[in-house]
Amino acid sequence: MENKVTNLLKIKYPIIQGGMVWCCGWRLASAVSNNGGLGLLGAGSMTPDLLREHIRKCKAATDKPFGVNVPLIYREIEGIMKVILEEGVKIVFSSAGNPKTWTKQLKDQGITVVHVVSGSKFARKAEEAGVDAVVAEGFEAGGHNGKEETTTMTLIPQIKKATGLPLIAAGGIATGAGMLAAMSLGADGVQIGTRFALSEESSADPRFKEYCTKLEEGDTLLALKKLSPTRLVKNPFFVQVKEAEDRGASADELLQLLGQGRSKTGIFEGDLTEGELEIGQIASLIDKIEPVETIMKRIVEEYNHSLSLLPEI
Repeated sequence: MENKVTNLLKIKYPIIQGGMVWCCGWRLASAVSNNGGLGLLGAGSMTPDLLREHIRKCKAATDKPFGVNVPLIYREIEGIMKVILEEGVKIVFSSAGNPKTWTKQLKDQGITVVHVVSGSKFARKAEEAGVDAVVAEGFEAGGHNGKEETTTMTLIPQIKKATGLPLIAAGGIATGAGMLAAMSLGADGVQIGTRFALSEESSADPRFKEYCTKLEEGDTLLALKKLSPTRLVKNPFFVQVKEAEDRGASADELLQLLGQGRSKTGIFEGDLTEGELEIGQIASLIDKIEPVETIMKRIVEEYNHSLSLLPEI
């Protein structure tokens, strides 16, 4: 599967594990990297000291490339970037912010920078900022999404047209067939979040993982659009949010309802009632929690099998 993405990131398969908050510690990242993909540590739920610990443990657990996902609007961004530079991280995936802020400083230190975008105009800005590749994330994805609500299959060819950078597709991809579909539209690789969030090595609470394997179609929806569109499971907390939005609650009211640490409460601590449960639409296709080795092997086998079934043109 050698292509632009595998060559850029020095990995065997063009499969990147999404850098999801509260799910992506060193165990998950190293497992994905050890099985031929690119594992990412999710810095958005870590203090700088905790990130340093996870980077060092990941280095001890794998000799393969891995990276760090960094939301650029994170309140501890300065400390996070300081740790990344001091610990010699080679790959950074940035999101949720202006890529111009940090890209040059990272690249000046020899770091490969990939930025997550939700539309063509953001892809062009990322290219202007000097990033090495972009992730095109459709609104099927779990967690924070673009305001445009563009689907992954619509987004891929549009961003492919807008930029010549290596393109990684994300949102609603959990299988080899989904990977092939994305790549047939022009993607050079895929970023997979939900499938790895529901793996054995994920640091999410077992209750959260088990709950998500029981979800059906339509059990996740976008909410909090006045703040930042976020795909959530329809649990009791989601009902509170929807009722507030239906009566026209302001952004300040929604912020007060959200409070502090709501996603940690749900994803990491397993409170299925009061927690903010972020997961992608594709969760309805996942019915069991498996080790990363099994997941990676199946994705690659499904990709090759699906490719062999395509008619010759």
